[in-house]
Amino acid sequence: MPADRDLDSVAGMTRRADLRLGITDVAPVVSCGSFSARAVVGEHLPITATVFREGHDAVAANVVWTPPGEDGAAQPLRRMARFGQEPDRWIATVVPDRDGLWTYQVEAWSDPLATWHHAVEVKIEAGQGPEDLANDLEEGARLLDRVAGEASDEWRERVTDAAAALRDTSRELTARVAPALAAGLQEYLHEHPVRELVTGGPRYEVWVDRPRALYGSWYEFFPRSEGPVVGGTPTHGTFTTAADRLPAIADMGFDVVYLPPIHPIGQVNRKGRNNTLTPGPDDVGSPWAIGSAEGGHDAVHPQLGTMDDFRAFVARAQELGMEVALDLALQAAPDHPWVTSHPEWFTTKPDGTIAYAENPPKKYQDIYPINFDNDPEGIYAEVLRVVRVWMDAGVRVFRVDNPHTKPLDFWHWLIWEVKKTDPDVLFLAEAFTRPAMMHQLARIGFTQSYTYFTWRTARGEIEDYGRELASNSHYMRPNFFVNTPDILHESLQFGGPPMFKIRAVLAAMMSPTWGVYSGFELFEHVAVRPGSEEYLDSEKYQLRPRDWAAAEASGHSLAPYLRRLNEIRRAHPALQQLRTLRFHSVDNPNLICFSKTDPGSQDAVIVVVSLSSHHTQIGTTALDLPTLGLEWYERFAVTDELTGASWDWGQFNYVELDPYREPAHVFSVTRPRVVQVPPPVA
Repeated sequence: MPADRDLDSVAGMTRRADLRLGITDVAPVVSCGSFSARAVVGEHLPITATVFREGHDAVAANVVWTPPGEDGAAQPLRRMARFGQEPDRWIATVVPDRDGLWTYQVEAWSDPLATWHHAVEVKIEAGQGPEDLANDLEEGARLLDRVAGEASDEWRERVTDAAAALRDTSRELTARVAPALAAGLQEYLHEHPVRELVTGGPRYEVWVDRPRALYGSWYEFFPRSEGPVVGGTPTHGTFTTAADRLPAIADMGFDVVYLPPIHPIGQVNRKGRNNTLTPGPDDVGSPWAIGSAEGGHDAVHPQLGTMDDFRAFVARAQELGMEVALDLALQAAPDHPWVTSHPEWFTTKPDGTIAYAENPPKKYQDIYPINFDNDPEGIYAEVLRVVRVWMDAGVRVFRVDNPHTKPLDFWHWLIWEVKKTDPDVLFLAEAFTRPAMMHQLARIGFTQSYTYFTWRTARGEIEDYGRELASNSHYMRPNFFVNTPDILHESLQFGGPPMFKIRAVLAAMMSPTWGVYSGFELFEHVAVRPGSEEYLDSEKYQLRPRDWAAAEASGHSLAPYLRRLNEIRRAHPALQQLRTLRFHSVDNPNLICFSKTDPGSQDAVIVVVSLSSHHTQIGTTALDLPTLGLEWYERFAVTDELTGASWDWGQFNYVELDPYREPAHVFSVTRPRVVQVPPPVA
């Protein structure tokens, strides 16, 4: 190198201290760090990285895990450990204990104590004597001197004695090194290492939510359908009558009660039964056609009651251990007050009329979509105001209707503006759309997302989708709804009652958050027409009262089964996880087998489900036992949480499922040894 060259610059590039050692493939990271990764309070979050260096000296790594409001300077050392088949992959598990914005940084460093330890052991094994190891022994002593300078009173003497032994030429070689290599001291040195060439990687963010962001059971119902039937004619329900339904929902074990829009419904272009354009005078219209002369998004439909009645409904749900999720549908009926006060918020066609919503061939004549490119400042401020109105009324969870039809930058702004003051508020994205948009909505801040689960029915596609979700669990949390007012899948239309059980087990056991729309427990399965996923006599357009008591008394109700599934979920922390979902081989394509584990509680569950609702299925599982913390040869006890039966299991196990008796096994595993591993790559 020429003498006049700057030693800090090579080929025009500035020398960087943070590149001294190699740190790559850090996870969890979202969009190269552009957005925060996600976790919840109490969740075991694996942080992984590839760490390496030149030459043969030992390298080590740690994670600097920093709580909200702190700088990480005084955080305890969290060492990473090697894992997996690749020699340079490292892992550490962290557990956040509060919500808010955490950060982490992977640090790589040269480990002179490990380098020295290895060198001395190899040379002694090779027969080298004290004269050959003179420099090695002194180097070890000097390293221990450095440790002693920072050691506690309890350990300083022991470290100093080990250094003195290395320098004591009157001892045999093995006696000189024995104190330094003793197991107890080695454990201390592991936690109090000598770190050289410390190289810090980028600092990444992890937004930590309350546990409900990851785990919960949702129940959707229309309060307006909970009115009494008088003379064979249903009457409009109120928040007071709807509150009478809450104890039964709580008894089924649901955590979240989700209400479709509860605002005034437009009169102009109101839809009639089964989405007709010719409503009768008593037709109630679609709740998603929001707004009339009676008010807009910040008002309660007068037939449901008042804002005080809604607050009382929320309070009653809370008394029963549930919370209320409210629909946030940013659109307007033609007679919404916004149409008059802010016509610029909508799109005007060449003929001067306002464009209504369309998704060809579907038409929504009763709904005007908002044009967010017209007066974004005014629209943003109004939506935030509306959201805070309902937050003040006790709502901490919002189910957002069609977020994929609104700008991404709007959602990013709104969600984080809310979380600045109220980090406990959660947002569920109802975005049945292209994968890129669904994933980006999750990245920018949505707490949960509806998924394609409803349309995944074959084993291969269920497994592929489950792996995809588990591999993206650091930012995208699924909510597996088995049905919605818009989606009655053909599997439920033609599968009979056993299929309702099958889909419920798959949703409740695979996803930490799942949901049902009212009527599922009554096996409602008739579509408006062949080939349609719309319900006949859809509750979106008419009152649909149900005789719950008669159904349960006759045994024609799935409510007890849903209750049992939710009881199992609450009893097993493993079922409240997503990133630990693993699939296992089974030699019948009509059977699916998967497991979930919880490293914190050492809980493990194995689920086997028949995908056929008409025929008995038999097969043999081939379990990946190490994912359960077991050795390949081990036998272990399993207990079916649905029936109470127990078996002795191993790697290979015979199963037989009759869908008319019980289409699934949900096995608790006795005494597994669960180890934290990162989710699989999709």
